[in-house]
Amino acid sequence: MAPSQRLDITYQTLYSELVQRSLDENFISEFSSNGRFVAVEVKGKKYWYFDTPKPDGGGQDRRYVGPVDDSEITKRVEAFKDLKADLKGRRRLVSTLTREAYLPRPLPVTGQVVEVLGKAGFFRMRGVLIGTVAYQCYSAVLGRRLDAVAMQTGDADFAQFHETSVAIKDSMPPILEVLRQVDPTFREIPSQADGRVSTQFVSRDNFKVEFLTPNQWSDDQAGKPVPMPALGGAAASPLRFLDYLIYQPVRAVLLHGAGVPVLVPSPERYAIHKLIVGSRRKEDRDATAKSAKDRLQARSIIEAMTANRQHADIASAFTEAWDRGDQWRAAIRTSIATYDDDFQSSLRTELAKGVIELGSDPAGYDLSDELAKAEASQPRPK
Repeated sequence: MAPSQRLDITYQTLYSELVQRSLDENFISEFSSNGRFVAVEVKGKKYWYFDTPKPDGGGQDRRYVGPVDDSEITKRVEAFKDLKADLKGRRRLVSTLTREAYLPRPLPVTGQVVEVLGKAGFFRMRGVLIGTVAYQCYSAVLGRRLDAVAMQTGDADFAQFHETSVAIKDSMPPILEVLRQVDPTFREIPSQADGRVSTQFVSRDNFKVEFLTPNQWSDDQAGKPVPMPALGGAAASPLRFLDYLIYQPVRAVLLHGAGVPVLVPSPERYAIHKLIVGSRRKEDRDATAKSAKDRLQARSIIEAMTANRQHADIASAFTEAWDRGDQWRAAIRTSIATYDDDFQSSLRTELAKGVIELGSDPAGYDLSDELAKAEASQPRPK
């Protein structure tokens, strides 16, 4: 498996600093000094909310912040008064990372859309950036250069669990108003299944924004928009396999402006998910191109994580998907079979190695042929 180029440790350190400082600034801009954080228990789990007095003096306005067991959020809640904004310093960090380290910077409109949605509360409400824009974040997250060809896109995709959207009892401003801060030509695309709501928005230049949610209902729900109370009037298209992708997302920074703090899928879940959906797209020219990009992104991330010796992380995501049933296994098998023989062999060996690290039997995951190779590569006890 071809090793991907590692980023210099200096740039990896700068990126880590940018992640911390961007989240600090996000807290400062989100919450005013005349409010207070409160921990509220909901169904046995505690969540942070931010209370501010209503202008008329009649009680409190309450905004959702995040779970108490998220250490990054709780740390900032406790140190809120001491956080300081540092816009110029973060802009310098972004410039260094994109100009000197050649890390990917999104198209300006892409960065602006993600930024305004972030400021409107999308990521605070546990929304997740997915698709190719999320892929652009993984070079910095993994500390290795990924295939740049797979980074081209003319849209931005956002996802949220429906139960989260309902449970947090908070909402973004109207989505169309938010998007028109970037481009006043943005308009709704009425859903074909229900013209009263929209899951997609498009500008005159054909930049498209789409909202998605896991389809955790019957197959009859496919294609029918799902109301999302937290998304400022927008609905979301339900998709199979999406619950797997956006479970336990990771923090990252999109390298736009002074850095935009986002939540993205974990890279190992993103890679395995791309293997799955890459084999399930319908047969037309556009879908064929998207399928090829899906598998290219999966391969690039897997090669980077393998070079980082993250076998167990990849194997954990792989075995979870494999154990979900026959449809998942068939999709993974079909997708892996489209790669060249060398990559197939390397991938299967690395997966077997990771499965062994997890204490499982590779034979249970169609990896019995690679068992000997994987066992031979494991360090011997002294």
